[in-house]
Amino acid sequence: MSEEMKALTLRAEELWNKGNMSIADEMYAPSFVNHDPFLPEVNDLESFKKYITQVLEGMPDFQVKIKDMIAENDKLACRWVASGTHKKDFFGILASGKKATWTGMTIYRFDSGKIVEAWWNKDTFAMLQQLGIIPKG
Repeated sequence: MSEEMKALTLRAEELWNKGNMSIADEMYAPSFVNHDPFLPEVNDLESFKKYITQVLEGMPDFQVKIKDMIAENDKLACRWVASGTHKKDFFGILASGKKATWTGMTIYRFDSGKIVEAWWNKDTFAMLQQLGIIPKG
């Protein structure tokens, strides 16, 4: 099952990098539960798809690259790097025109060949600093 989970997780690059939202329904179960401490309101599949759309509208050149994956039993952990230029307002933040690069890790839980849960840990603070929303120390 590890190789199937890895192959499905790699499809996230196409979902995020190309905005191909039909992939979301292939990857995630309808009962998907999202756990993101920075965005607690993004907690199910529909709000997650809306979130992806908002990110891609605000950062039209958004790219994510999965760097590492480790799978065991029904879970997969991945380390990734994301970047984008903040060209349009999103999440109540005025467009800065600045580019940011940040890292993160996600743990996915799979059931019946689909992702049913995701836990996120990302360096949102660094991204906000690079965009000029939070001053650098």
